[in-house]
Amino acid sequence: MLRPRIIPCLLIQNKGLVKTVQFKDAKYVGDPINAVRIFNEKQADELMVIDIDATVHKNEPDLKLIAKLASECRMPLCYGGGIKTVEQAQDIFSLGVEKIAISSAAMEDPTLVTKIAERVGTQSVVVVIDVKKKTFGGYEVVTHNGKKSTGKNPIEMAVLFQQLGAGEIVINSADQDGVMKGYDLTIAKDIHQKITVPMTILGGAGNMDDIGRLISEFGIIGAAAGSMFVFRGTYKAVLISYPEPETKDGLVKRYFPLYRKK
Repeated sequence: MLRPRIIPCLLIQNKGLVKTVQFKDAKYVGDPINAVRIFNEKQADELMVIDIDATVHKNEPDLKLIAKLASECRMPLCYGGGIKTVEQAQDIFSLGVEKIAISSAAMEDPTLVTKIAERVGTQSVVVVIDVKKKTFGGYEVVTHNGKKSTGKNPIEMAVLFQQLGAGEIVINSADQDGVMKGYDLTIAKDIHQKITVPMTILGGAGNMDDIGRLISEFGIIGAAAGSMFVFRGTYKAVLISYPEPETKDGLVKRYFPLYRKK
């Protein structure tokens, strides 16, 4: 039976693992390869890795680093950052990555979603929509680590990307990023009502109850988090963590009664 997924999201900058707050002030927190090994041991549902500087600096995907990540990863791996062509996507898949995530390139050329989906399959194409609240209400799509406003409506873009062949939509809140005070359930609900493909929410989780509330609201959904799985305590000491299988099953059963462990 399908069930909610709890997904660590690792941000990469200059080959190191970093964390941001509202897409700014990247703080180095360690070695991404070591983090992957720990999440292997913790039996994470899947893993998302995003190179946050690749698009901003117009860098090609770092295939050597991606190959190392893929060779270590023992769970489904989604990689994003710098992907602009079908050929780049194919190169990344050839390294053992299960999903590729595109964001800025999809906003600039939505047909890229269709081109990649036709080549590698819809189930492997993830579109990340970075959203930010507008000053006078509503939301808009932003790109380039939140530095570029597109003026585009995230609900309309999610529907469009589904039509073009995206197999999953990730909604990433710039306002909630690294704040650890809960997900933005408003925009999540607005988009969830309009699409049928799998959906993942990223930005804001600070504890397991935040994830529980997301699952309670939407059922079968991806609950992604970064800071929650990297920091511990008031002073945010770096400590890679992930709920034990018993804890995770207990939370899912509590907030999603239809789930039963096989």
